[in-house]
Amino acid sequence: MAREPLAYRMRPKNIDEIISQQHLVGDKGIIRRMVNTKQLSSMILYGPPGIGKTSIAKAIAGSTNYKFRQLNAVTNSKKDMQMIVDEAKMSGRVILLLDEIHRLDKAKQDFLLPHLEDGKIVLIGATTSNPYHAINPAIRSRAQIFELYPLNHEHIYQALERALEDSERGLKEYQPQVDSEALDYFATQSQGDVRSALNALELAVLSSEVKDDHRHITIDDAEDCLQRGAFLSDKDGDMHYDVMSAFQKSIRGSDVNAALHYLARLIEAGDLPTITRRLLVISYEDIGLASPSAGQRTLAAIESAERLGLPEARIPLSQAVIELSLSPKSNSGIKAVDAALSDIRNGQVGQIPNYLRDGHYTGAKQLGRAQGYKYPHDHQGGFVPQQYLPTKLKNRIYYEPKTTSKAEQQFKSVYDNLLSAQQNL
Repeated sequence: MAREPLAYRMRPKNIDEIISQQHLVGDKGIIRRMVNTKQLSSMILYGPPGIGKTSIAKAIAGSTNYKFRQLNAVTNSKKDMQMIVDEAKMSGRVILLLDEIHRLDKAKQDFLLPHLEDGKIVLIGATTSNPYHAINPAIRSRAQIFELYPLNHEHIYQALERALEDSERGLKEYQPQVDSEALDYFATQSQGDVRSALNALELAVLSSEVKDDHRHITIDDAEDCLQRGAFLSDKDGDMHYDVMSAFQKSIRGSDVNAALHYLARLIEAGDLPTITRRLLVISYEDIGLASPSAGQRTLAAIESAERLGLPEARIPLSQAVIELSLSPKSNSGIKAVDAALSDIRNGQVGQIPNYLRDGHYTGAKQLGRAQGYKYPHDHQGGFVPQQYLPTKLKNRIYYEPKTTSKAEQQFKSVYDNLLSAQQNL
């Protein structure tokens, strides 16, 4: 008879066995308080794969002695849900873990809602997507939302040691001798995914040769069984957007080492389009007028990266990241256009002065001359003061220069002179 995977067998039986998520299950954690008082409410647990969403749900059931059932929002039908509701009517209360709750369709949702209201079903939804974006408000309003965090190296290491020492559910019966370097590798390369680490450890133990009644696991065995860690940067999940956000904010904050770290994570995810688009945005949004040519150089690096492809693309990309990180910063450009857009969207438009209107229709050109349009190229320096904004917005200021670089200081010097002349009209 086939045996369940190690990660399945080692799931906590109660909340005291949960290794991490102390903000929820620690002495003052809200889930522990719910369990201690047996005042459970429906909840949504979200976070990356392999961090304990299912384990917490099963531990809650084990700690309260309520019946526990598990369904998937996509693969299980409304009929499956009906069976659980019928069971709840007979037993009093059932904890229902619903995986992929963000993909729950309207028919199943409408069926579940009244049973959540009367408390017969305690719903624990599990999702890797941000519930504030991905889950229907009708479900969200009936559930507490709790974020779970990836396990750190110590948590994973503790889970591995527990599995090696457990004779009932773990691997102790095989008497494995696991080198500390191998355990470190499993704990590090699993990137916070305890399921991945445990299953890789089991594979290493079961596939190793028995010598002198022992199975010896080395770093080489660990590398064979977990060749590449469960890298946390999926292209569709929240972690992807977290990495992109951290990438841009590190460049904006001039932390070149952090920026290179997040660049490496995006490269490992193979996400060249995201990297190139984000770099071009950064060159104009965050560096902007402080280094006007940064956008051109970034575009050149992007074109080189796209022509080279990965892995060679990392070379021009890294140079662009280093330059952008260490460049002076100015967001005056984006602030200026956003201020102008805000006026437009709030109805602050006004009539275009007649002498600025296009001369393609009869009389407009003559009307403009009659009102004295001044052609700048006819004047010294190519500038002559005259009103360009609608009268309603005559003295509106959108561009506010920064002085973080010599380039924008020069812009500011010219701008201040022109602005002074315009405002004296």
